[in-house]
Amino acid sequence: MLYYLFRYLHEHFHIPGTGVFQYTTFRAGLSVIVSLLIAQIFGGRLIKVLQKKQVGETIRDLGLQGQLDKKGTPTMGGLIILLAILVPVLLFARLRNIYIILMLLSTVWLGLIGFLDDYIKVFRKNKEGLSGRFKILGQVGLGITVGWVLFFSEEVTIRQYVLPNGTLSEIDASKVYHDVHLMITTVPFMKNNELNYGDLFASAGDMFNGLYSILYIPIVIFLVTAISNGANLTDGLDGLAAGTSAIIGVTLAIFAFVSGNALLADYLDVMFIPDSGELVVFCTAFVGACVGFLWYNSYPAQVFMGDTGSLALGGIITVLALIVRKEILIPILCGVFIIENLSVVVQVGWFKYTKRKYGEGRRLLRMSPLHHHYQKLGYHESKIVSRFWIVSIMLAIITLVTLKLR
Repeated sequence: MLYYLFRYLHEHFHIPGTGVFQYTTFRAGLSVIVSLLIAQIFGGRLIKVLQKKQVGETIRDLGLQGQLDKKGTPTMGGLIILLAILVPVLLFARLRNIYIILMLLSTVWLGLIGFLDDYIKVFRKNKEGLSGRFKILGQVGLGITVGWVLFFSEEVTIRQYVLPNGTLSEIDASKVYHDVHLMITTVPFMKNNELNYGDLFASAGDMFNGLYSILYIPIVIFLVTAISNGANLTDGLDGLAAGTSAIIGVTLAIFAFVSGNALLADYLDVMFIPDSGELVVFCTAFVGACVGFLWYNSYPAQVFMGDTGSLALGGIITVLALIVRKEILIPILCGVFIIENLSVVVQVGWFKYTKRKYGEGRRLLRMSPLHHHYQKLGYHESKIVSRFWIVSIMLAIITLVTLKLR
């Protein structure tokens, strides 16, 4: 909103200083500052309200060190994260940008699903919360919506540059260009690192050219569901999900900045995606919200984010990666979320298999998700969180290295 106000003042009244709002970097800086302030100011007040209403976490005794000390800690703190993301974006981003609209939709959509789950648990006293099938239905619905928009909207384009002889060139701002709607993604560690989804069906003939939507949209659904649930499972130790998400958010902010800047895209020889630079404003708000929330969520936590925050974090990260055409990098960048997810799948699958084969279930891990396994081994909670953060930083660096290492 402020972006449009200051642009109007600059264009019609030429007030000195108002033109600075045209710069994405300036608005991104304001976005992270306001996000941190909202998390700090609103967070403390929300915690007091939640404590007054006795919105406390119900803890099952799983025999984990320090677990029962958390009984009664306020939950639904994800509201702090959602507010700290939405307010700066609404203030400083270009709200007519298709990518900003998608990110706002994803944030609110999964935030509402998580809020309903927490509300049922806390106020309806139902420990199961929102039924699993309704959660999945909501995630699938968002996946279909995001996939449909990215696949069919003519506003979603990439820029291709043309040499005088008509052949496509490498990115070069001095060449003639066309903004075209193509579903192309980035393949890491390869010289010619662009994959057109349509090429997957090219050998099947012209009549199958449109079928790659059948492949793309299910991929989006799978990624949104998997990473959203992975973030949800990771939210089991103080600061773990928020810190990991902040690290991933910084990485995606760099990708968005590079992909949305013609000169940097030219220098690094990466895909230039018009208008995607505006996502930097969203990313900085996202990182600020996660870091600001850590003020209250670091060990020992004063508030838990609940599903209100964790489901939204995973979905936001996935949609950001899809927009900047880095979905193939998600297994690396979101490695912590994925390994947490897999640890549960493998544990449950192995238990069922051994029970069927030997008559009694056996476990590969002492407990799942993976962070609880390390708790059972005697590691302190803060040490586990710190080491998971370190792993996340390493994975983020590997992801960024793909910009040049091919």
